[in-house]
Amino acid sequence: MSDYKSDFLQVLDERGFIHQLSDPYGLDEKCKNQSITAYVGYDATATSLHIGNLISASMLYWFQQTGHKPIALMGGGTSMVGDPSFKDEQRAILSEEKINENIEGIKKIFAKILKFGDGKTDAIMVNNADWLLKLNYVEFLREVGKHFSVNRMLTFDSVRLRLEREQSLSFLEFNYMIMQGYDFVELNKRYGCILQMGGSDQWGNIINGVDLGHRMRTEQLYALTTPLLTTSSGAKMGKTANGAVWLNDDLFSAYDFWQYFRNTEDADVERFLKIFTREPLSEIVKIISDDINEAKKFLATKATAIVHGEQAAEQAAQTAKATFEQGALDLSLPSVEISKAELNSGIGLLAAFVKAGLAASNGEARRHAKSRALKVNDKPVSDERAVLSEKDLLPEGVIKLSVGKKRHVLLKLS
Repeated sequence: MSDYKSDFLQVLDERGFIHQLSDPYGLDEKCKNQSITAYVGYDATATSLHIGNLISASMLYWFQQTGHKPIALMGGGTSMVGDPSFKDEQRAILSEEKINENIEGIKKIFAKILKFGDGKTDAIMVNNADWLLKLNYVEFLREVGKHFSVNRMLTFDSVRLRLEREQSLSFLEFNYMIMQGYDFVELNKRYGCILQMGGSDQWGNIINGVDLGHRMRTEQLYALTTPLLTTSSGAKMGKTANGAVWLNDDLFSAYDFWQYFRNTEDADVERFLKIFTREPLSEIVKIISDDINEAKKFLATKATAIVHGEQAAEQAAQTAKATFEQGALDLSLPSVEISKAELNSGIGLLAAFVKAGLAASNGEARRHAKSRALKVNDKPVSDERAVLSEKDLLPEGVIKLSVGKKRHVLLKLS
């Protein structure tokens, strides 16, 4: 279905967010005629969300902008179990203290994306630990567990693929989908929530909640998922040579975030502008038709502004311009501190690039050196046995390390 009547589904459809919908006509009618409540769940497995989570958070943004009430559900309870979806092994078991610490980090990004408050369409943040940690196990099995078919649960891709690879699935993990389904029912009871949204890998878990609601006689519940986002070359979006693209700047700087989008493949620019920015579609078409490289810079700046703020986005754009277009040394490039004693005693070239986060290991740095991709103060260095010392400091008191033309980090004395 593409001829939606409600503002919410029209926006999501036009911007490429919709992959699966449990009842398109029913949900469209609800969204057109009344203000509804929807949620997305986020397990607290790290102190930050990553760029994949930004897609579902953006759905909550558009949900709110079109007159509805979003819930950001923190998985304080489900994080103690761990989602087995498409994982080769069980997630690390986190303490309640660590989970709460992670939730505090995650809150930072939502404060920038949604408007929270007591108004009709103001967002709320809820923690499923509030009900999951208080459940009576036997009572839960009798009242909720009886509605789940193990035969059906074994057919879900998240479980089936794990078993087909002959990798064990613990009973603890098997309970996750029951807990997530129960979250949906509980949110309906507490807040009148009728829609759960998420990535396509969560479809089975979300449908479980819809079915559970039907069996426990809630009102009609709905499911909506986004497509798994890949680049035009087929790579899964959100990974760099050094790991995930995090949303909090203590894990992934605003400059690196800007650079990540600046390096978008040409064929992906229009699609990413629709998903990762809030620009009108007519403006996106115009930007794409003018100059693809300028469109990439525009995408990078607008996406960075949402996550890191306009000032940080403009600073990142200016830093990139000074570094790449004007050949100047910009001291706002990402930096890593090194002690004077460590530098005086000499630090190996390979170790320096690993320390700067420009290589994951000495082996990777060595391969870059052999291909003449390593630069120190903009000069290629291919001798893997080279040592950096105080003599390499520029007048600004830093050593500029580069891999290729686009990745730069400054070594600064601590």
